[in-house]
Amino acid sequence: MLKQFTVKTNSRCQMIDVTGEVRSILREAGYTSGVCQVYVPHTTAGITINENADPDVPRDILATLERLVPLHGNYRHSEGNSDAHVKASLMGFSQTVFFENGTLILGTWQSVFFCEFDGPRTRSFFVKLIPTS
Repeated sequence: MLKQFTVKTNSRCQMIDVTGEVRSILREAGYTSGVCQVYVPHTTAGITINENADPDVPRDILATLERLVPLHGNYRHSEGNSDAHVKASLMGFSQTVFFENGTLILGTWQSVFFCEFDGPRTRSFFVKLIPTS
């Protein structure tokens, strides 16, 4: 099963918890066991798994990425968003999460985050469920 979701971002760099959307498709599918792949088809956005219990964690991640890859640098790409391409590549464009008994296997504090680096925009991401039973 493959499902596409859209997400509207509000700022240039932002991390949005999309775990609820991923869980929703898993419930809808009714699969018991398998693999869930979350994929972002954009070159200036990414997907990651990290802590969602403390909102300072996503803020710290974004602040660190900005220090490492500043908006304005000695970039050759002429569109003015080279930093977004680099940040997205560092985060990655997909994540894999196992599921068992119809439940995502995430750590206690883990969530799936959509990472915007060139917003605000309306973006999409895909969730693919691959059942094993």
